[in-house]
Amino acid sequence: MFTRRSVLAAASAAVVPLPRAAQAETPDNAVVMATRIDDAASFDPAEAYEYTTGEVAANCYQRLVRPADADASQIVGDLAESWEVSPDGRTFTFRLKPGCRFASGNAVTADDVAFSLRRAVVLAKSPVFILTQIGLTADNVETRVRAVNPQTLEIECGEAVAPTFFLYSISAGIGGVVERAVVVAHAQGNDLGNAWLKQNTAGSGPFLMRSWRASESITLDANPHAVTPPRIRRVVIRHLPEPATQLLTLQRRDVDIARRLGTEELGRADTDKDLRITSSPKASLLYVGLSQRHPALARPEVRQAIKTAIDYDAIQKNLVRRTYVVHQSHQPKGFPSALDERPFSRRLDHARALMRQAGFADGFEATLDYISASPFADLAQAIQGNLADIGIRVRMMPGEGRQVLSRYRARQTDMVLTRWGSDFLDPHNNVDFVLFNPDNTENSRTRNAAWRNGFQDAEVNRKILAAKVEPNPEKRLDAYRELQRYDWEHGPNVWLLQEVETTVTNRRTSGLHVGLLFDGTQYRQLQKA
Repeated sequence: MFTRRSVLAAASAAVVPLPRAAQAETPDNAVVMATRIDDAASFDPAEAYEYTTGEVAANCYQRLVRPADADASQIVGDLAESWEVSPDGRTFTFRLKPGCRFASGNAVTADDVAFSLRRAVVLAKSPVFILTQIGLTADNVETRVRAVNPQTLEIECGEAVAPTFFLYSISAGIGGVVERAVVVAHAQGNDLGNAWLKQNTAGSGPFLMRSWRASESITLDANPHAVTPPRIRRVVIRHLPEPATQLLTLQRRDVDIARRLGTEELGRADTDKDLRITSSPKASLLYVGLSQRHPALARPEVRQAIKTAIDYDAIQKNLVRRTYVVHQSHQPKGFPSALDERPFSRRLDHARALMRQAGFADGFEATLDYISASPFADLAQAIQGNLADIGIRVRMMPGEGRQVLSRYRARQTDMVLTRWGSDFLDPHNNVDFVLFNPDNTENSRTRNAAWRNGFQDAEVNRKILAAKVEPNPEKRLDAYRELQRYDWEHGPNVWLLQEVETTVTNRRTSGLHVGLLFDGTQYRQLQKA
C-alpha cells in the first residue's frame, strides 16, 4: 500500500496541470466526492455499521431524533415533533411531524417507526446492542414499541433510564425509519427485507440510493418528497483510496471534494488557491491500553509514570500534525461532558520518581502490540523511545489490524496501541467501554476494553450504572466528568490523540457537514456556486 501511494504521490507531483479552462467540470447539479468506500457491506439501517454505509444511510433515512448539527450535545426532532417521558421514567411518547414522506411519496406513520425499531431488534445485527441496552429484546419489542395512532408512538423501557441516554440511543443509525410496505414487499422468507435493503433504500431522508457499485461508486439522488429538499440533485461518491489520486482528480476538477487526505497532500493543497480546506473533530481516539495482568503495569504508580513520560505534543506535531490533535480523555471533544483538560505532559523526573516508588527503579520489559500501518507504526516507535527514558524496555509487536485486535480481545497483550470510535452520542457509550467491568473472569460476557485490560473497580461500576439512569441532565454530566478524572488517576488507559477529518473542496462547492460520529456527516446542505 505504501509503495503504491508513494508512486502515485510522485506521479501527481510530476503532472503538469492543464489550464483550468481546458479541464472538465463536474455537473452543476451534482457533487462528486472522492474517498474510500471499500468497507461498504450493507446499507440496511438495522445493519449498517461501517464508515461508508453508516454515513450513506444517515442521508437516506430519518430517525425520531438526532443530535443538532451546530451542537451535538443538543437533541432535536427529526421525524418527531415533540416527546414526553412518563413520571416513572419508563415510557417515552413521540408525536410525529406532519408532512414527512418517504421517497415513494407515502406519508411516514407511527406504524412505520414501530416496524423499523421492531425489525432492528429482531434481526439482531451488529448495532442491536444500542436498542437492547434500553430494554428492548426480541421477546418484548412487539409490546414495548407501540403505534398509538398514525402520528403517535410509545416506547416502553424495561426500567427507568436517563432521558438523555434514551434519546441519544435512538438517535443512532439503527433508529433509521424504513417504509414498512416497501420493505415487506421485498422480504425473502423471514429476512424482513434485509437482503434487499443491503443495496437499496426505502427512507424519508433527503436522498435515496440510486446505485452502488462495490469498490467503485455510490450514487444518491435527491428525495423528491423530502420535507426539506436537499440543495443539490445528486451526490456521487467515488472510490479513490489513495490520497495522491484524490488530490490529483480534485485539481483536475474530476471531483469536487476530497476526503481524508494525508499530511503530504494537504501541504500541496495549501498552495492551491482554487481549493478550500476545512477540519472537523471526529469521535475517534487513539490510546494505549495497559494490561493489569502485567505485574508492573498493575501498579498505579507505573501507569502514572507512563502517562507522564510520553511527549504528546512532539508526537502530534511531528507525526500527525494535520490529522490528529492531542486529547487526553475517553470522552471525545464534542461529546456532552467531555473534559478538554490536559493533565499530562512529559515530566521525566516525576515519571522516574514514580517508577522508583513502585519498586521498578531499573525498569521492566513489556510488549507493545500495534497495527503495522500509518499512523500506528510511527506512533509506536515514538512511544517506545519515550518509555525507554524511564527504563521501560518495549518489545515491539506489529501486526495486521485483525491480528492486533484478536490478541487484545484474547487478553494476550501487555500494552496495545489501538483506536476507539464511539457508537452513539452519549457519554455512557465511552465510559462503559473503557471502565465498566462487572465480571473479570475468562468466561465473562463483557469483552470491552476494561475486561481486555483486566481492569475492575466495583465502586466505578456502581457509579457508571448510577450515571446511566440519573434523570437530572446536569448531575448526569457531572458524574461523567468525575469518571474521566478517575480514569486519569487510576485507569489503565493512556489517551493520546483525537482524529480530525480534513476535507478539501473546490471553491464552487460548499455545505458538507462533517459530523462527530462516523454516521453523522450530512449532505443536505451541499451546493455549488
